[in-house]
Amino acid sequence: MDYTIINNEKDKRFELHLDGYVAFEQYALFEGGISYLHTDVPKELEGKGIASAIPKYILDYAENNNLKVKPYCPYIKAYIDKHQEYQANSVFHNPELANLE
Repeated sequence: MDYTIINNEKDKRFELHLDGYVAFEQYALFEGGISYLHTDVPKELEGKGIASAIPKYILDYAENNNLKVKPYCPYIKAYIDKHQEYQANSVFHNPELANLE
């Protein structure tokens, strides 16, 4: 299923609104990159593929905007662990980016 995810720059989070609930990924910017801090999916939205849609969207967003990723959120880090295509852009996965830690 395709979901619309918005960048709420005021609250520094990517949001997915569905059925009156909001799933989100909290973030912080750093020079040259973006840190992903916390994923929250309300219980009412579980089982709808949202927990996969958000990481894919935010990691593609980072790559498309030339932002290196610091996945402090354990869920996002685990997603990158399983999806090799995002590892080159992750400070925690790519030794060549270690100077950004």
